[in-house]
Amino acid sequence: MRIISLNAWGGALFDDLGPWLDTCGADILCLQEVTHTPSLGGWTRYDDADRSLPQRANLLADVRSRLPHHHALFVASDAGPVQDQRRRHHRQDFGLATFVAETLTVVGVRSGFVHGDYTEHGDQWPTDGRPRTALAVRVHDPATRRFVTVVNLHGLRDPRGKADTPARDAQAERLAALVEEARRDGDVTVVCGDFNLLPGSRTFTVLADLGLTDLVGEADTRTSRYPKPLRHASYLLVSDPAAVERFDIPAEPEVSDHRALVLDLKHR
Repeated sequence: MRIISLNAWGGALFDDLGPWLDTCGADILCLQEVTHTPSLGGWTRYDDADRSLPQRANLLADVRSRLPHHHALFVASDAGPVQDQRRRHHRQDFGLATFVAETLTVVGVRSGFVHGDYTEHGDQWPTDGRPRTALAVRVHDPATRRFVTVVNLHGLRDPRGKADTPARDAQAERLAALVEEARRDGDVTVVCGDFNLLPGSRTFTVLADLGLTDLVGEADTRTSRYPKPLRHASYLLVSDPAAVERFDIPAEPEVSDHRALVLDLKHR
C-alpha cells in the first residue's frame, strides 16, 4: 500500500501536478491546501495582506478527474474571496482532501477542527489564526487483511514562525484525541501532512505518547519554489516502523512548494 502526503499549494503548479497524479501510484493520497469553488473551473487568485498566489478554482474536481478510481473525501476549514481571470469575485472553500483507491474498503471516516472552527471570511483572508482541520480515514486492505488508519493534517500557520505556542499545544491535544477516536487496536496508523512545525516541537512528544514514530526528522521537505531558508514543514508518523517497506521525500518532480512524502507499507 502506498500512502502519499502533499501540500498541493492550491494547485499553483497544476501543469506539473496533474501529470504527477497520473503516475504517483498512491493508494491513499492526502492533500492539504485543496480548493473548491462551486460551479467554477480554471484559475483564480488568492490574496491576503502578505501574499498573492495563483490557485486552481476547483482543485478538488481537478484531482478527481485524474484519479477516477479513487473515493474523494473533502472537508473545508474555512472559505473566502478569490478572483477569477476576469477579476470577478467568488467564494472559495479551502481545506483537506483524502483520495482512497477503490480497491480498499473504507470502514470509517472522522474529521474535526484542531484549531478554531469553520469561518467564512468576508472581504479578505487573514494572515494567521485561520481554522485548521484533520481528516481521518480507516480502511481495510483485502490483499493483506490489514486495517490502516490514515490521518491527514494541515497545521496552524503563524507568520511569526513555526515555534511552539499555546495554540499549537492545544492543536496537538485535539489531533491526538482524533487519532485515538479514529483508529482501533491493531491498526497500522499513519499521521501525515503539513504540520507547520519545527522538528523538536512538543507536538511530537504528544504523538509519541500514542506510539507514533516520526520518519521525517530534520529532512528538507521544501522545493526550490520555497525561497526561505527554514526547510521544515511536512511530517509523516507511523505506529509500526516495522511495517514500512520504504519511505522517501523526493526532490523531483516539483509539483508544489512542498515535497511529497511517500510511504510504502510492506505487502505482508
